[in-house]
Amino acid sequence: MAYTGDVEVGGPPDTRDLPGLTVTKVAVGPYDNNAYILRCTATGDQLLIDAANEPSRLLRLLGDGPLSRVVTTHRHQDHWEGLADVVRATGAPVSAHPFDASPLPVPVSDPVQGGDTVRVGESTLEVIHLRGHTPGSIALLYTAPDRPHLFTGDSLFPGGVGNTWGDPARFKQLMTDVTERVFDRLPDETWIYPGHGKDTTLGRERPSIPTWWERGW
Repeated sequence: MAYTGDVEVGGPPDTRDLPGLTVTKVAVGPYDNNAYILRCTATGDQLLIDAANEPSRLLRLLGDGPLSRVVTTHRHQDHWEGLADVVRATGAPVSAHPFDASPLPVPVSDPVQGGDTVRVGESTLEVIHLRGHTPGSIALLYTAPDRPHLFTGDSLFPGGVGNTWGDPARFKQLMTDVTERVFDRLPDETWIYPGHGKDTTLGRERPSIPTWWERGW
């Protein structure tokens, strides 16, 4: 079956084969978080984006393949409830932005900032810093031959940017970063994998940017 990105807590994961990587998306926990396992097709090496919850399930999906890193997209607890158990079981190092590292339940051994890269096997992802939802929120960009693929945490969703709790300054910061560092840089075919809910593309969301600015969320 073709990948749709439509997953539900308690339901099966959805898997997509990209040039160089296989992406497995699974929904976990009471807040319907998305966790993503990226597996290098050449080496079998794996990277986990957001060990959000249900660590035993995440470990089963990882199987026997090596886990080279866990990346936490931001500090909010619903995105790292399973982190300590996954690290305990695998010994994998943890990456997050320094601004969001202190609330995490395990030390961030490999901090990352905007412009840095992380590797999974033979593939490389770029870190994009998107301020506003939290000070250290990050996205991960995989530039594949077919199209760019962007894992956005809680900074960008179908229908708008992440929650800034009615704070105009935080909303302006997030909208500015998402506009300048994502929409102004990447093409419409860029696939978006958010921290909750369904996937989207930049082309699908781009016409709504003026509406987002006007409504303020």
